[in-house]
Amino acid sequence: MADIVNTHQAEAWNGYEGEHWAGHYDRYDAVNGGFNDALLDAAAIGPDDRVLDIGCGNGQVTRLAARRARHGGATGVDLSGPMLARARSLAREEDVANATFEQGDAQVHPFPDGGFDVAISRVGVMFFADPVAAFGNIRRALRDGGRLAFLSMAPIGETDLQAVFAALPPREEAPIGHDGPLSLSDPDRVREVLGAAGFGGVDCRKVEAEQIWGRDARDAAEFFAAWGPIRYNYGTGDALVDTLTDAMRPFERDGAVRLRGTSLLVTARR
Repeated sequence: MADIVNTHQAEAWNGYEGEHWAGHYDRYDAVNGGFNDALLDAAAIGPDDRVLDIGCGNGQVTRLAARRARHGGATGVDLSGPMLARARSLAREEDVANATFEQGDAQVHPFPDGGFDVAISRVGVMFFADPVAAFGNIRRALRDGGRLAFLSMAPIGETDLQAVFAALPPREEAPIGHDGPLSLSDPDRVREVLGAAGFGGVDCRKVEAEQIWGRDARDAAEFFAAWGPIRYNYGTGDALVDTLTDAMRPFERDGAVRLRGTSLLVTARR
């Protein structure tokens, strides 16, 4: 892997967090996969396009993009060794030969100049140490007129997760703060960052999707309690899972726990 500057995130995604996401790839895809079509349609991927997937994780979006770019291909980049191993395995299992994966920090990764037609990301661009520098590097990787499309988390208060977090003990700081998953939740901030990185035509809009967290309230609570930010801020134990089970129960329907999720869908051009 090339040099990294985001050492804190590299440690997390090559430690517990990355192992948990790789081990439960299907569950995280059930949570986030409802946004896939909105993202890929916004990216307007053509059959000959070369696609760059930033923060690709276990590679579901990379594989879907590769299928759309059937004469081109898709390259997924991520810090996480465990998730990239899962991504490569799934691509082989699904026989998606034009999906490839590289381990690296997108802020400094040596992408080929103008090597891609479109860059995409499903909630994988909120953790950069220096977001302006990172998006500047992504811009360099795009050809003139190349497209950027990504999803970032919307404020928790705009989602059904608000009811789940409200059940947890109060803390001085939010468990997922504005320097992490919510760092690109404000459209004005997004426009500021992308403008400084050299992108134009920036557009931001909210999109909603159903997120499936588990088979029932207990199953969803156990999974949610093992999510890195919850585990880090609230620890572990039956009392936590009991609290989360009660909070998840109102969202049980049709054989699953289904929460309304909201993301910010951003598009821009080099």
